[in-house]
Amino acid sequence: MAPSDSPPILGAFRRIVVKVGSSLLVDGAKGALRQAWLETLGADIARHTARGADVLVVSSGAIALGRTLLKLPKGPLELEQSQAAASVGQIALARAWSEVLGQHGIVAGQILVTLHDTEERRRYLNARNTMETLFGVRAVPVVNENDTVATDEIRYGDNDRLAARVATMVGADCLVLLSDIDGLYTAPPQKDPSATLIPVVPRISPEIEAMAGGAASELSRGGMTTKIEAGKIATTAGTTMVIASGKHDSPLSRIESGGPCTWFLTPTHPVTSRKKWIAGSLEPRGVLWLDAGAVDALRSGKSLLPAGVRKVDGAFERGDCVVVRGADGAEIGRGLVAYDAVAAVQIMGKSSKAIEAVLGYKGRNEMIHRDDLVLAAE
Repeated sequence: MAPSDSPPILGAFRRIVVKVGSSLLVDGAKGALRQAWLETLGADIARHTARGADVLVVSSGAIALGRTLLKLPKGPLELEQSQAAASVGQIALARAWSEVLGQHGIVAGQILVTLHDTEERRRYLNARNTMETLFGVRAVPVVNENDTVATDEIRYGDNDRLAARVATMVGADCLVLLSDIDGLYTAPPQKDPSATLIPVVPRISPEIEAMAGGAASELSRGGMTTKIEAGKIATTAGTTMVIASGKHDSPLSRIESGGPCTWFLTPTHPVTSRKKWIAGSLEPRGVLWLDAGAVDALRSGKSLLPAGVRKVDGAFERGDCVVVRGADGAEIGRGLVAYDAVAAVQIMGKSSKAIEAVLGYKGRNEMIHRDDLVLAAE
């Protein structure tokens, strides 16, 4: 194995998203929460938060728990039954995570999203800001798909892909998919006893995709195919991903001690990838014209404040991409604007401290945050 293809060290990542599947959280025979196992995972998470890492959990299990509490029959559920089960199960799931993390002095925050929330820009920004705020106060966001209102989103594998999208949303450098299998094998191990585990995947190639098998359990809504799809989302955006078994206690500790798993490496960095998305994938909806001081501030790594904006063109909404130009018309960069065009006109040229008095509400201090800005020279 080449040095560049060596397995990463989980303890070196600064922001980790952990996805937990239904079959791990819920005992299939009893339909009850696997409390003892969950407590070992909670201890794992607490250890990483104690070293200063941000940890976010994407947790399945609401429908599986809810159907037990509602005494729904075994087998496939009708859409309305799934939604009803989710509404009950989400309460039980949130309570379980709150209690387990609370044992370590960690506050859990529940966030319910659908895949659309990660694709529509304004909803994406709202969700991301909430998660960033929770990280800032050292809480652990627990994200679950909003199955009470989802329709076509209730299908196999959604939470694998959702976890990858959430990981890219928050700029995570590692995504951990805890599954009921150790990782990616050369062939489905249930069918081929000679199949071997692949410890490191430098790049997801067509050959790697062909190795994916089907769903491995009744409760799990996704198989290896959806995990490979999640891997493509994550690694393209600069997030390293690892698939590991969650059947054992302390599954994160098991990864760190060299337990069997598959690492999917990324060739880029989350910030670099995100800025490529801003620069090349979004159609600009407006233009902000800056004074010389603001241009110098941006080039020195600062955010764009309203005080440096001299003119606003276009009819854009919050979260839209806008072009940033200097007084001479030269393009300085592009970024995601924190205010719509009407509000931007009202606060341009003013101090950030005056935003609340002008708009009647306290918005962000920056017109465009540095993390949402890519300079033309970059």
